[in-house]
Amino acid sequence: MGSSSIQLLNEINQAIIKFRGSYSRWSAAQGIRYNEMLVLYTIRDQGYCTQKQICDSYLLPPQTINHVISTMRRDGLLCQSPGQGTGREKAFVLTEKGQAYARPFLASLEQGESAALNRMGHEKLAALAHLLQEYDQALQEALEGRKEDPA
Repeated sequence: MGSSSIQLLNEINQAIIKFRGSYSRWSAAQGIRYNEMLVLYTIRDQGYCTQKQICDSYLLPPQTINHVISTMRRDGLLCQSPGQGTGREKAFVLTEKGQAYARPFLASLEQGESAALNRMGHEKLAALAHLLQEYDQALQEALEGRKEDPA
């Protein structure tokens, strides 16, 4: 692999890290932990969350998310939603207290995301999402197909 290919891959990896870092810095500025923000973000988008959803979506260890959900439940922000869970997988929704707590964070987040979307344009972001998903699939297949390092 040539140096320009290595540089391109490094640029992609750095951009993704910085992208995630923007959410992390925003969370800290709002006074919430990043992993808590992921719970709120998932509930905003899905209406509920399960530990498995968050772990699968953000590649986080179950213990980490279990701790976050347990803390949010203890603080009265989340409650179990029996109608959303499947089998042993418990689903959680925001309580009234949780909704009041999350409302300013989610409004601020939506405002920032909307501003970024408007600046970039829907078409560019849709293309970026598609290309990143396509690259992820190709990378997974390539890495999973290699059991040994050819070096």
